[in-house]
Amino acid sequence: MERHTGAVDYQYLLDEAMSAARRSAGVGRVADYIPALARADPDAFGIALATVDGELYGAGAWTQPFSVQSISKLFTLALVLADGEQGIWERVGREPSGNPFNSLVQLETERGIPRNPFINAGAIVVTDKLLSLTGDAAGAVRAFLRTEADNPLVRTDPEVAASEAGHGHRNAALAHFIASHGNLVNPVEEVLAEYYAHCAIEASCRDLALAGRFLARHGLRADGSRLLSRSDAKRVNGVLLTCGTYDRGGEFAYRVGLPGKSGVGGGVLAMIPGRAAVCAWSPGLDAAGNSVGAVAALDAFTTLSGLSVF
Repeated sequence: MERHTGAVDYQYLLDEAMSAARRSAGVGRVADYIPALARADPDAFGIALATVDGELYGAGAWTQPFSVQSISKLFTLALVLADGEQGIWERVGREPSGNPFNSLVQLETERGIPRNPFINAGAIVVTDKLLSLTGDAAGAVRAFLRTEADNPLVRTDPEVAASEAGHGHRNAALAHFIASHGNLVNPVEEVLAEYYAHCAIEASCRDLALAGRFLARHGLRADGSRLLSRSDAKRVNGVLLTCGTYDRGGEFAYRVGLPGKSGVGGGVLAMIPGRAAVCAWSPGLDAAGNSVGAVAALDAFTTLSGLSVF
């Protein structure tokens, strides 16, 4: 049943979303191919929402840090675009891949140009650019998250980063293949170290909702300064909608109806343009690498509230 009472009762909606997520308990499996993530409780859940006007709501384990993984790819792209680097779109596309996030297949046929910035190959290219711009790509992402979330404790988990590096043969293959086509500037080993370090950042649903709010605010940061032009914010949201949930973008748009970015740590960060950013987290994943509980929660949230881009 939809609930419309003038002002939106966000706390009610988050509580109902958490109930929906609880009904998916026991479904999905944690990202055990990254050993440091294999210990996560698949039934844990949290959700937080940060409005464009500065209100903050949460339910469940919404302040518990978790490994953000591919959600960090949103922030690397935003920081590159914030530097005026539109040329990144000559090095990475904006189309859904239709293949797993770590697939090698398309790189060969498309001469080292990844399909989009949110699959691993595309994120490696964006990380390379951010490394060239800053000298410390992961540090730039951490600094942005700490500032926007007002949380100096946001950090890279060294155990997770080392675990990813130790089992990152496919990512290394992607990076070397991209480099063989001249689409990496920095040494492969340096780019991969930065990539693992920003994917291994720990943050909570609270932190990510606050940090992602700039896209709901059409490019404005928490202090009112502009990170992205309104046009760039629109375009990033567009790529999130079509490419942000691996090869399940169509399913996510169908069920949730919001631009969103998932990560194999179990988080999903979604935007309600002009209203809020919302982040849900539950470590149990479906076959594509998206959180079963987080998607169920966001599905319930938009169904109950009618708050989607459609």
